[in-house]
Amino acid sequence: MPETKKQLLHLVFGGELSSVDATDFADLSKLDIVGIYPDYKTAYDAWKQAAQGTVDSAQTRYFIVHLHRLLDPDATGA
Repeated sequence: MPETKKQLLHLVFGGELSSVDATDFADLSKLDIVGIYPDYKTAYDAWKQAAQGTVDSAQTRYFIVHLHRLLDPDATGA
């Protein structure tokens, strides 16, 4: 049986912050949920594309959340 790669789920999301030096969002109803990805590399590529699309907005930020760490805090992985 072929070895299956362990899923290391990552969430990419972002939006306009209330201030450039904070991580509070100006309007939670306008969050941009880019997607959930099976590994960090794919999530990073999606994050980079979303972030580059908002380069002219200093208050807009995108983040990568390591969902697999929330789902299984004792596990190791990227």
